[in-house]
Amino acid sequence: MLSWLGKLFSACWRPVQTRYARMNKDTGDHALMRYKDLVQHACGAISMAVVQGNNVMEDESQVEIGAAGTFIGIYDGHGGPEAAQYACNHLYNHLQGFATSDNGGMSEDAMQRAFQATEEGFLAYVRRSSQDLMTVGACCLVGVIQGHLLYIANLGDSRAVLGSVSTVTGDIMATQLTADDNANYEEVREELKAKHPDDEQIVSFKGGSWRVKGIIQVTKSIGDLYLKSPDVNGQILQGNFRLAEPLKRAVLSADPTVKAWNFQRHHKFCIFASDGLWEYLSNEDACKIVHNHPRSGIARKLIRAALTAAAKRYKLRYEDLKKVDKKFKRSYHDDITVIVVFIDHGKQESVQEVSFRGGIDH
Repeated sequence: MLSWLGKLFSACWRPVQTRYARMNKDTGDHALMRYKDLVQHACGAISMAVVQGNNVMEDESQVEIGAAGTFIGIYDGHGGPEAAQYACNHLYNHLQGFATSDNGGMSEDAMQRAFQATEEGFLAYVRRSSQDLMTVGACCLVGVIQGHLLYIANLGDSRAVLGSVSTVTGDIMATQLTADDNANYEEVREELKAKHPDDEQIVSFKGGSWRVKGIIQVTKSIGDLYLKSPDVNGQILQGNFRLAEPLKRAVLSADPTVKAWNFQRHHKFCIFASDGLWEYLSNEDACKIVHNHPRSGIARKLIRAALTAAAKRYKLRYEDLKKVDKKFKRSYHDDITVIVVFIDHGKQESVQEVSFRGGIDH
């Protein structure tokens, strides 16, 4: 008999490439925002929104809703959109295959293998395509919800935060479910140094941030072949991506951290978001906003709160920031993707099977 994820994939979701529900365009508030204010999943509701910050949108995202469960994916690209697009097109399908093969079902191993297959597929695509793609990568945050069980896998610095109501005070509490794989955290730098004791330049402070080899802040990603393969960062690359000394071994990883989480009655929602949101909102502030406002449109409200904070940092008004040409928006904020998943305890309803993609052009 198939496990719950096998049933979820094989019986409840058709192949994702056959249908996507269109995201709404925010014509009244922000021309570069797309959203779904509220859609039902089997155990609650979802609010989703994205806003473009780069000249070319590098965030990709997807929600797959079926009768037996929900899949959430956020893919935050860097150096270009190609790795994020590839992950969005392939990671879910790989997970589908590994979760249903040999009746294995959902497991840490299935998640790990899905990420590995996505990584191997993209790197192979890069090698047979263009040198320009060797410096393109993506952070990946994935969640699978069935009933009140959450499997979550992450590499990079997108983040999932759980909102709970204190059983003592009734106050909203924020619990970060994922760790940021980012060299700006001391524990991450120390881990890198321990793995590369023979490399004094494994991390360095440059451009106001700690960076792996002085180039990139994240320590895990899909792609970024130039920091994973010694044969690439030698004779091929030039300019800022060319290292002074060729790599001896990979300095970035594509191994996700995988966790299983059981939702309890005091757990009310989970915020999945790319790092563009967390640059301007703390975990606690984001959870307070969700807790204190209606569900419908809450993902848009979180993005507006982040953009308002960005405008304030640069002594602008939110209205002024909206008018900045997209060629220059990255100076103020990154692409931002937000997916808020509400958990209604005791609820298990039949829902319409539907898929959403959050890229601006989808």
